[in-house]
Amino acid sequence: MGRRPARCYRYCKNKAYPKSRFCRGVPDPKIRIYDLGRKKANVDDFPTCVHLVSDEFEQLSSEALEAARICCNKYMVKTTGKDQFHIRIRVHPFHVLRINKMLSCAGADRLQTGMRGAFGKPYGTVARVSIGQPLISIRTRESQEAKAIEALRRAKFKFPGRQKIFVSQKWGFTKWDKEDYIRMKQEGLLISDGVGCQYMKPHGPLSAWMARQ
Repeated sequence: MGRRPARCYRYCKNKAYPKSRFCRGVPDPKIRIYDLGRKKANVDDFPTCVHLVSDEFEQLSSEALEAARICCNKYMVKTTGKDQFHIRIRVHPFHVLRINKMLSCAGADRLQTGMRGAFGKPYGTVARVSIGQPLISIRTRESQEAKAIEALRRAKFKFPGRQKIFVSQKWGFTKWDKEDYIRMKQEGLLISDGVGCQYMKPHGPLSAWMARQ
């Protein structure tokens, strides 16, 4: 017996049902890697950020997320090189699907119980996404913006429903607008911290302020 098509589990109907000590025997999700490319690149290296944003309240299977990840990564590697971007998958498949298996062989009607004990067994995992939630983000150089948009356009075909592509006003994966980031960096209010940056508050211990100077 093959897998059910994803249309059977597309809509968010019930409550979230995560893996727990009560919900055991859950198969591993297909997607295991959530960051690709030059993921340790400094925050100053990749100022441009492009998001793929969900436009529906639905469930995305771990298989669909893995297919989109591979598609997006393959296009970016082919067109820009493997160290010119950083892709991050922003949703995780924590919700467990269930299936009430029915026997379809000859003589199955003696063994089948119909709707008696119909609570199904764990079958797979999906991510529950809402409208306006980012699914995939790519940070890259300004010259590669069009290629990042095309990579996300191709990844859209792996998902059901509607998605939109947005070019962010923020600097990379930070929460600061590009103009504010440059200004605050010059004023010494922001300090690079790997992928992100730290905001240096103007109040606090004098010793901490002196250590920054």
